[in-house]
Amino acid sequence: MLRIDVNNSDASTPYVVPSDNPFVGQTAYSPEIWALGLRNPWRYSFDRLTGDMWIGDVGQVTREEVDFQPAGVGGLNYGWRCYEGAVAHLTSGCDPQSSYTGPVFDYDNSSMGCSMTGGFIYRGSKYPDLFGVYLNADYCSGRIGGTTHPDDSTFSTIQLANLGDSEFSAFGEDKDGELYIALLASGKIQKITEICSAFQLSATQIESP
Repeated sequence: MLRIDVNNSDASTPYVVPSDNPFVGQTAYSPEIWALGLRNPWRYSFDRLTGDMWIGDVGQVTREEVDFQPAGVGGLNYGWRCYEGAVAHLTSGCDPQSSYTGPVFDYDNSSMGCSMTGGFIYRGSKYPDLFGVYLNADYCSGRIGGTTHPDDSTFSTIQLANLGDSEFSAFGEDKDGELYIALLASGKIQKITEICSAFQLSATQIESP
C-alpha cells in the first residue's frame, strides 16, 4: 500500500513522498510504501471519527480477512505471501508469524463465502446500536459481518445478515455516516438498515428518482 502527497507537488513531478513515510531513506524499499503484506485489499476505508484504517483483504486459496491499522501508524506487514489470514501459506524465507500483523478477523472461504468486500465503520445516527461497528461483506455468500474494537487490543466479529448471493462489491458512506452497498451484476445500490436491536441488518433498494 502506497502513501503519496498530490497536493504539494510542482510541475516537475505529479506527487511528492511524505517525509514521515515509514521507509523513507531505506534503500531496500520504495519510499512511497506505507504498508506491506497485503494481497488484494478490496476496499479500505478510514474511520471518520478516529482516522483508523480498516482493510478488507481478499485471499488466494482458503482465507478472507479484515486488517486494522491505527491512525498514523505506518510500516506494518500483514504477512502475505507467508500467511493467508492467520494460516500459513508459503512460508519459505519468512519470519516467524509473530513478526507480522495478523488479521482482526478471518474466515474460511470454502464454507462462508469466496471474496472479502471491505466496508466502513458506521458513524451514522439512525441506528445507534451500530455506532462504531465496522461492516464488511462476502461477495458470494451475501453475509455481512460486524467487527467491534472496544479497546486497544481486542476485536470481536459477528454475523449481522445473510442476504444470499448478491454480489456485494463495494460499500459507500454518505455525509451523515449512513452506509450503502453496491451489487455488481444488477448495478443496484442498497441502503443498509437495522431491522431490530439484535444487530440484524437488511439492505433495501434505493428508488430511482
